[in-house]
Amino acid sequence: MLDVAEHLLRWIKAEQDFAVATVVAVSGSAPRQPGAALAVDAEGTAVGSVSGGCVEGAVYELCQEALDSGRSVVQRFGYSDEDAFAVGLTCGGVIDILTTPVRRDDPHRPLFASALAAVCADEAVALARVIDGPDSYIGRALLMRADGSVEGTLDGAAELDQVVAAEARALLDVGHTATITVGADGSYCGQPLRLLVECSAPPPRMIVFGAIDFAAALVRLGKFLGYHVTVCDARPVFATRRRFEEADEVIVEWPHRYLEAVDVDHRTVLCVLTHDAKFDVPLLERALRLPVAYVGAMGSRRTHEDRVKRLREAGTTDEELARLRAPIGLNLGARTPEETALSIVAELVASRRGGDGSPLTGTGSRIHHDTSAH
Repeated sequence: MLDVAEHLLRWIKAEQDFAVATVVAVSGSAPRQPGAALAVDAEGTAVGSVSGGCVEGAVYELCQEALDSGRSVVQRFGYSDEDAFAVGLTCGGVIDILTTPVRRDDPHRPLFASALAAVCADEAVALARVIDGPDSYIGRALLMRADGSVEGTLDGAAELDQVVAAEARALLDVGHTATITVGADGSYCGQPLRLLVECSAPPPRMIVFGAIDFAAALVRLGKFLGYHVTVCDARPVFATRRRFEEADEVIVEWPHRYLEAVDVDHRTVLCVLTHDAKFDVPLLERALRLPVAYVGAMGSRRTHEDRVKRLREAGTTDEELARLRAPIGLNLGARTPEETALSIVAELVASRRGGDGSPLTGTGSRIHHDTSAH
């Protein structure tokens, strides 16, 4: 649905009825990924695509049927061995498509309008819709914004809404659309609920300061976790594309000057690996005053003590210093660049999800934590 937000918002403002078909799952080779959408209004106008042409005609008809019936339905399309030109994916893949009518009398229409308006305003949002479960639940929706606020309800029960919102927040943090299953034990409505969580958000930023071997390992893990990764260093001999092929950007600039010029937000993580006072102090002085998710700095405890002294002299407050994770990373006993990078991203995940980094073995603590979005 969010894939064609501008068109759908115009239809809502014009008080038009429409149906939208959204890819909810893909297996094998398929031209479009979860979240891709095709929509048809009451006059037969179509926008978007779910398959690049393979099954568009059949999905178009599904949208028209949904408009007539007022019911959401999930349909599977796959390759036809008997006739490659029959309705199916000739590329050999299988896709599941959720078709949802959005008529003027639909109680979810205002919620959809909020989601579409947010996307058109470049806001980060996650829209969760039930695609499998009891018939009375199909099509119910929940909207979660980047600030953690939630609109709508799945069944009026705070517990279910909180669980889904937490799962949606995790996907929104990395800008990933996917299906989730909650209540596998039937704890909410007697059977599991499967939901499509559509996320509209750019990937969060990871900015790594210091073009060293540890940075190269951190770049690889940062990309693996879904970050848009930038490496910044003032030394052109070290900050090269050849050394950091997997980074999205390699910037040659004094770290504090780059930080002053770049846009950051509440999901941004800053990893300072320079452990050199002439770079660290002016950079951290600015970083600790920004509304970012995480600020960590590499260095020994002695280096950190000297760093804190210099930061205090530069006017950094105790409250600001309390935000600094240093020495950076969890205590894993790491020695190699790869092990150190693992300790850093482990701390990032723990910070984002509310974990404390302790072993789960032998404890009764919760595995998953509900935290506000970062």
